[in-house]
Amino acid sequence: MSFLEFHSITKRFPGVLALDRVSFAVERGTCHALIGENGAGKSTLGKILAGVQTADEGEIRLDGRVIAPHSPLHARRLGIAMVHQELAFCPNLSVAENLCLGELPRNRLGWVDRKALVAQARGMLASIHADVDPEALIGTLTTGREQLVQIAAAVGTGAQVIVMDEPSSSLSAGETRELFRLVRALKDRGITLVYVSHRMEELFALCDGITVLRDGRHVATEKIAETTPQRVVTQMIGRELLVQAPKHLDRTPSGERLKVAGLASPGRFADISFAIRAGEIVGFAGLVGAGRSEVAQAILGLDPAATGTVEVNGRVLAPGSVDAALSAGLGLVPEDRKRQGLVLPLNCRENASLASLPLVSRFGWVRRKAERELVGRYAQRLRVKAPSLETIIGSLSGGNQQKIALAKWLARSCDVLIVDEPTRGIDVGAKSEIYQLLDELAGEGKAILMISSELPELLGLCTRILVMREGRLVGEVPRKDFSEAGIMRLMAGVAAA
Repeated sequence: MSFLEFHSITKRFPGVLALDRVSFAVERGTCHALIGENGAGKSTLGKILAGVQTADEGEIRLDGRVIAPHSPLHARRLGIAMVHQELAFCPNLSVAENLCLGELPRNRLGWVDRKALVAQARGMLASIHADVDPEALIGTLTTGREQLVQIAAAVGTGAQVIVMDEPSSSLSAGETRELFRLVRALKDRGITLVYVSHRMEELFALCDGITVLRDGRHVATEKIAETTPQRVVTQMIGRELLVQAPKHLDRTPSGERLKVAGLASPGRFADISFAIRAGEIVGFAGLVGAGRSEVAQAILGLDPAATGTVEVNGRVLAPGSVDAALSAGLGLVPEDRKRQGLVLPLNCRENASLASLPLVSRFGWVRRKAERELVGRYAQRLRVKAPSLETIIGSLSGGNQQKIALAKWLARSCDVLIVDEPTRGIDVGAKSEIYQLLDELAGEGKAILMISSELPELLGLCTRILVMREGRLVGEVPRKDFSEAGIMRLMAGVAAA
């Protein structure tokens, strides 16, 4: 008998059947992958197990016993915890206060016992060998450290099942290695992990079994040793994923669209100079903290301390002016779509038209018909999966949110588009669609600056790659010289052997 079993789990949201009679089982002490396209129901199933949401139909069995978690606290008492993709802590409280928030230790007078609080938190952190100061504010930690605290919270409460939802999506390479070490250690202690991720390479490195969902339905559950990444991709999207050479590479780029000269910002980056021509996709590579996103923000005028010049189509932009950048035809799809790219309480239509309101307004009033036509055109081109354009953006999957974030700038017809981590946290099918879209835009004469931490996608899509290290440009690699090892050496500052 399996340790954790799902039987005919069904979940409906308004206009969406998120899970449709999903059934599979997980063995005790294993790491079980849960994979599927955005909107397949992976995170929903994880949240049902962790008590964040409740199923409409079906049952869950844990060690042979039927359970029905109706809240995260109830799930924790049953021995189930969740490490969320969007880290769920109070940033203005300390690590210790966050770890013990549910059950604060108190003295005889009923006051919080600060000494016991810190000691209890230190013990929880030590249980996973996490080197984190329990008295530090959560808001001051890196994403990787914050993730460790979440795992400590799960393990410290005696969880026997831990759901990890996209745990590595915002981690650096070093933090990801630490996460992998911890996952293996938890398995050795007999803890069962349900691991939700889009990253095929980490699933095949970490997991023992894999379950594939598609459109809310169970497609397959297999042992990792008995399947392949290509087979899993086909199961996920229901077809073979054909990798095509970018078509924009067949065309000769024309005049300069974007020219950056001597761009600098104290303590962030210095002496950044490059140009992008119409019809080019230029990659921006570098380790986390190299300054790539900061340069992108300065180009758009978001850094008031930046100096140097930015030209779009030969027009010099006023320093630190976002309005000048937008008027010149510049757009930026930011790295953090939920905090910087979208307004989550608004619907798809409102988000997609945010950058184009002057185009669909008259005398200060938005013309709804014009707005719907404009947004609908790009939502259709990007194949956004949503019940309607009136659907609240926060309820969509990550891939569809990213498509709306892109549609916002396509609707404005930008000549220069900066895309920062455009495929972070989205599945292979949606990635393929975004690659195809960027290729089409370059073919139409747009100039694209693509920032990505995934070297394979830069190598596959770009005309050339600029490499940053410690706030400076340290190299430019033309396509004929593309080499993952060579670019990694430039990024890390290591000489060739």
